[in-house]
Amino acid sequence: MSGRQKVVLVTLAVLLVAFFALAVGVGGGEQGRASDRPGIVQRLGRLAGASSTIDPTTVQADCDRTGDVLTFVGGCAVRVADPGELRTLVLRSGRTFVVNAPAPGDADLTVRSEVESDDGGEAVARIAVDSATTVLLGCPGGVGCTVTVAAG
Repeated sequence: MSGRQKVVLVTLAVLLVAFFALAVGVGGGEQGRASDRPGIVQRLGRLAGASSTIDPTTVQADCDRTGDVLTFVGGCAVRVADPGELRTLVLRSGRTFVVNAPAPGDADLTVRSEVESDDGGEAVARIAVDSATTVLLGCPGGVGCTVTVAAG
């Protein structure tokens, strides 16, 4: 091996180690939260121009409903009509609430999440829906909940 080949090989090895160290350092190691906005993915989706949220008028519920606001004590079943493609059901509340929703696609999985407000703001749940489905809502502690089916 010539001196020139050794220099190129050592340079490539140093660059590989530097890129690995950079990738590990940028990761941060923190877990995300379901209520965090998706950032770059959401911006790219906006560029595509497609609306990705469920229209609140296509949602029915077995609890009291005034406009897009659901009011219940204990629990409420929310039925979403088939959106025809993958869309997001957005639910907002001023207090913590629980969501039980089936995973989209052919997965035989139900996801349960306790949705909490961040920094004293609203608790926001974003649920992926790709077919007609029922999402169960609940209030921890048996108190009343008010949840809004949001347009985005």
